[in-house]
Amino acid sequence: MKIEVRLFASLRKNREKSLTIEIEPDSSPKHVAHILNIPVKQISMVLINGRNSTMDAIINEKDVVSFYPAIGGG
Repeated sequence: MKIEVRLFASLRKNREKSLTIEIEPDSSPKHVAHILNIPVKQISMVLINGRNSTMDAIINEKDVVSFYPAIGGG
């Protein structure tokens, strides 16, 4: 099944800002991160279709998964 993945801030380094990928049914954001070679530790927030989610949530066909890194400031 196809989904859209959106990456933000430092997670975009050497990657596209937005991409469509093919995943197996019952996949999770954790699986998507693995496919994209993004260490789970680098992801601080996950959204599915614009709503807060977890790394273990089930993704459905045509969902939009967004990954955000921890952002420091001072």
